[in-house]
Amino acid sequence: MLSFRVSSAIRPGMRSFQRSFAAPANYEMILASTKGENNAVGWIQLNRPKKLNALCKQLGEEVNDALRAFDADDAVRAIVITGSDRAFAAGADIAEMSTQSYVQVYHGGLFSEWNGMRAVRKPIIGAVAGFALGGGCELAMMCDLIIASESARFGQPEIKLGTIPGMGGTQRLTRAIGKSRAMHMVLTGDMLTAQDLAESGLVAKVVPDDALVDEALSMANSIASYSLPTIMLAKEAVNCAYETTLNEGIRVERKLFESTFATKDQKEGMGAFVEKRKPNWTHE
Repeated sequence: MLSFRVSSAIRPGMRSFQRSFAAPANYEMILASTKGENNAVGWIQLNRPKKLNALCKQLGEEVNDALRAFDADDAVRAIVITGSDRAFAAGADIAEMSTQSYVQVYHGGLFSEWNGMRAVRKPIIGAVAGFALGGGCELAMMCDLIIASESARFGQPEIKLGTIPGMGGTQRLTRAIGKSRAMHMVLTGDMLTAQDLAESGLVAKVVPDDALVDEALSMANSIASYSLPTIMLAKEAVNCAYETTLNEGIRVERKLFESTFATKDQKEGMGAFVEKRKPNWTHE
């Protein structure tokens, strides 16, 4: 069973939340809470300020533990991952991995703790301010959509360290912004602005720095206001387009579309439209 406790740890400029989320383990590197209307938004804030939220194994395990718990919580219908005003995540923790050998990296499954994000069925919004570099950029791309502040800077600077991206950067960037721009980021290590990547399609929305939290919460509230099974089916359909052929994607979409007609919420939604009233979702 999920438990909740009162917390006083609130990011500057962030609205206070109704309840603080605690999974069975005590988190040391993230702050996890529920926010929004009916506490339907799971909120995860990376919290390693001295390291600019550098991604280490423990942080990855804590984020994925919170994601699993939010995904299993029927009251939560959308999730936000964010960092600080200065950095979403400034990369992987170089000190943690700099001396590791090939055998240690391969046998130990470096970054494998992040694989669990792909299994989360509820929408995940990445709310990015400041630096999103290396693993931080890759973490943002693991989210289903990205809202970024005007100050956000994205980059894959691994080339400057004698290595390459290892959390999906070469694959997700190429799919999102095309080969040429992905090559630019990976081969030069240059940082690009949020506006640059909004124009390329990687970032969904760019907002003023002081509006990021409110905008992310507003979008999450909007998503969470709809039928949960339909939200999950919609995410599955879009992700299918990311990884399959057009013909197969259309076939999968048709099957998922048809499956909505087995839900009570499809009947309620269409009935409410015909009757010109607001739908009352039961998430069934």
